[in-house]
Amino acid sequence: MRYYKPIEIAKELDISTSALRHYESWGVIPIPARAANGYRLYTQLHLSYFRCLRAMFPGFGVAMTCEVLRHLQAANLDAAFWLVNKEQANLQQEKMNADQTLELLQHLHLPSDANHKLKPEMTIGEVAQFTGIRTSSIRHWEKEGLLIPIRNSENGYRMFTPMHVRKILLIRTLRSTVYYLERVKEIIDAVEHHSIDQARKVTEEAIRRIHERNRQQLRGIHQLMELCMVLELL
Repeated sequence: MRYYKPIEIAKELDISTSALRHYESWGVIPIPARAANGYRLYTQLHLSYFRCLRAMFPGFGVAMTCEVLRHLQAANLDAAFWLVNKEQANLQQEKMNADQTLELLQHLHLPSDANHKLKPEMTIGEVAQFTGIRTSSIRHWEKEGLLIPIRNSENGYRMFTPMHVRKILLIRTLRSTVYYLERVKEIIDAVEHHSIDQARKVTEEAIRRIHERNRQQLRGIHQLMELCMVLELL
């Protein structure tokens, strides 16, 4: 059996040997045997774990990656795969949201159907039904200053216009990406002031980031499958 020195694995993955020890301390790498001099004896199995970790981090994050690998150590293949599947499904939903927002920005009219028609003024409940976004989220965005609904002069109820609906759909996309609150406010203000081109550019950038995350996730999944083959779980 071939053994790898920590420095060999570290050089291949372009990380430090201390990073290898950190991963081992997290409990996501099998504990290696030790040589007579106390040096770690890493094997092909350990190398496969390290490769998988490094490949999955960008697309799935540290916490999710570690949870997946702990399941593999317990030979719980299905639990590991369903976690990965859930993250891919979440990304797919994010992509659909972004596509919907871009479509919205490319056409100045808002789509409607027989069940949820767009009206000049809508209550928060009607907007929630039209957009599929919870009223609690809409209220939260109002508190953040992203939305300023008009008020019914008779009863004081919040009333939302088609412009508010456009902004709500755009906020949903922006808040599900890497954009911070101040950046979101800037883009929403651009929409309100009819700077639709800028809003389109931001949404297109969000979609590009989603594409990159999808590629990162697929690269991670490739290494995950390689690790499963080494573990003889497939």
